[in-house]
Amino acid sequence: MTLNEEDLQGFRNSIARFIGQQVEPYHEQWRKDELFPRELWNKLGEAGFLSVQVPEQYGGMEAPVELNMLIVSEFARAGYMDIATAILGHSDLATPYLVDFGSEEQKLHYLPKMITGEIVGCLAMTEPDAGSDLQSMRSSVVLKNNEWILNGSKIFISNGILADLAVVVAKTDMTVSGSRGISIFAVDTDLPGFKCGRNLEKMGMHASDTTELFFEDVRLPVSALIGELNGGFKHMMSELVRERLGVAALSVAHAEGALDLTVEYVNERKAFGQKIADFQNTRFRIAEMSTELEIGRAFFEKCCSLYDQGKLEPTMAAMAKLFTSEMQGRIVDGCLQMFGGYGYIMEYPICRAYQDARIQRIYAGTSEIMKEIIGKDILRMQ
Repeated sequence: MTLNEEDLQGFRNSIARFIGQQVEPYHEQWRKDELFPRELWNKLGEAGFLSVQVPEQYGGMEAPVELNMLIVSEFARAGYMDIATAILGHSDLATPYLVDFGSEEQKLHYLPKMITGEIVGCLAMTEPDAGSDLQSMRSSVVLKNNEWILNGSKIFISNGILADLAVVVAKTDMTVSGSRGISIFAVDTDLPGFKCGRNLEKMGMHASDTTELFFEDVRLPVSALIGELNGGFKHMMSELVRERLGVAALSVAHAEGALDLTVEYVNERKAFGQKIADFQNTRFRIAEMSTELEIGRAFFEKCCSLYDQGKLEPTMAAMAKLFTSEMQGRIVDGCLQMFGGYGYIMEYPICRAYQDARIQRIYAGTSEIMKEIIGKDILRMQ
């Protein structure tokens, strides 16, 4: 599928209408409930906003990554980061493992329903005692009587409460250490022994669900294995590139949305007899933030182009995630400062934007982990 600017604008308009009709009137209540309704997934699917990269033979659009990134970006720009990250978790974290490494049986079973929203996906990778150290995971799967038996737990799982499918990463060979002996499985959440924990109370992203998952002797068919046995870490390193590109998309769009709010506010708000926009400090800060945003956008767009060519390397994806998420934090903080005391009041969107932005420097690999990846690769090259 090839997209031109007219196609992209059509999607932007469709998303804007969807937000106005299906999200904006209800979002404040969802924030209070700390969960949006399951029906929203079906509506997102009906609108054509889920897993658009899936090949046509499985019911998808076979769209370039640009369209996935545009969809989540439009929700983030409008101030709905919680909805954007939920879509990202489904379409760009869970779905790609099936598209890239799934068996034909898995693709036929899951992908058409992931496009329509009948099946919601989550990626279950992080563990309570491991965090960013994926090599130290303890969840395990053993083959017994022609079945896989899954035991263990995961934490900070986006979409975990509403998910129908969990793409679970676990150890399949406990005799080896580090990144070896890791495999990936498709786990239906209605299986006996699968338990979803409480909805974790978060600083931001209040309308999205984030939870713990527990596995106690969950029996999986042999066909549940995704990709190569004991080849899971290699598969993860491949897909983390897309995940980090998605975080970069959210960072750029959310920062832009916050800056737009601020430009409007400083042009209306007055202090000391003049508009806040008339102060030199305001102009300088707006100039600095706008320039930084454009640099981040240019880098992100370059990475999207490289990804579609199959040339985006893990180090470059880490750079994109590091720079744009740190940039987002600086811009949203600077924007909130211009609102003064009103920026600290929850009814103002800039306050919610500040809360929602903080996680971007943590999930998909912390900024410190990104620096490790980048530094090690550069030093090996010299």
